[in-house]
Amino acid sequence: MTKELDGQTIAFLVANEGVEQVELTDPWKKVVDEGGTPHLIAPQSGKVQAFDHLTSADEFDVDVVVSDADAADYDAVVLPGGVANPDQLRLDADAVSFLKGFVETGKPIAAICHAPWTLVEAGVVDGRTLTSWPSLRTDIENAGGTWVDREVVVCDCRPSLLVTSRNPDDLPAFNAQLVETFAKANAG
Repeated sequence: MTKELDGQTIAFLVANEGVEQVELTDPWKKVVDEGGTPHLIAPQSGKVQAFDHLTSADEFDVDVVVSDADAADYDAVVLPGGVANPDQLRLDADAVSFLKGFVETGKPIAAICHAPWTLVEAGVVDGRTLTSWPSLRTDIENAGGTWVDREVVVCDCRPSLLVTSRNPDDLPAFNAQLVETFAKANAG
């Protein structure tokens, strides 16, 4: 039986410390369950230290260092949240450049919770409608985006599709929508 993400390689872009574990592991599992191949991409080699809110959780092996990564090698990218994670990523020029590569090539992006901070830094929210953790509203609006308080939002403003959600409670809707969006964007 064919799964919706068969043959797709999905980048998961995170900082080496501070990613919200469930926002990494739940979408990762969904990608695997749907036949996709996830790759963990971070600024430094070695491990990623995940968190359960402010408490250290599990560590995960980095597959590719972001300075060596190329958006052309991936079908889509997932940006998990956590407060510290996107705050660190937006200061990493290679991470921001890697993310811009998805927009420039029209590949879909899925971001949850605080992850849109990295989108703001990449300069790719202008004219787009998205959601996030509520504290990012002003940042998104100041960057030219429209912020809404919804479980999941799909912005089909070209060149790339953008799926966003607010927090871990939204993961079931976020996961279902990212699979649907990634499958449609990469069909044919």
